[in-house]
Amino acid sequence: MPLSEGSKTVINIMYTSRAIEEAAAVHFKNHDLTPQQYNVMRILRGQKGSPANLSTIQERMIDKSSNTTRLIDKLIQKDLVERRVCEKNRRKIEVFITAGGLSLLKELDPLVESFNQNIVEKLSNNEIEKLNTLLDKLRNH
Repeated sequence: MPLSEGSKTVINIMYTSRAIEEAAAVHFKNHDLTPQQYNVMRILRGQKGSPANLSTIQERMIDKSSNTTRLIDKLIQKDLVERRVCEKNRRKIEVFITAGGLSLLKELDPLVESFNQNIVEKLSNNEIEKLNTLLDKLRNH
């Protein structure tokens, strides 16, 4: 039985996603990071100096199956993030990005932007906007 156009589309999206992830991983590997660790650091930078707890980080992760605690432990070992006990609630753990983490992100930002632009260079701005709209529509079914 031949695949329906819908099935072909889903497989194509999954295949494309994996190809992009594998190509992007090279940039992070050069800095001893995984894409998931990079994602955690970007989430923490987005906090603008405010802490994030583990559940907030997990909710915002692109890869929801990631072991957030393990990712944070690895980033702590690299002095890219730090974990503190909340002063107001001693049972709560807060995670912050360090100056070293911010510095590394600043170094990676132009590389990631260039990589992203290379991925979509064959598309017009109109096509990019339409693709974003369609992908958002698929995720919010």
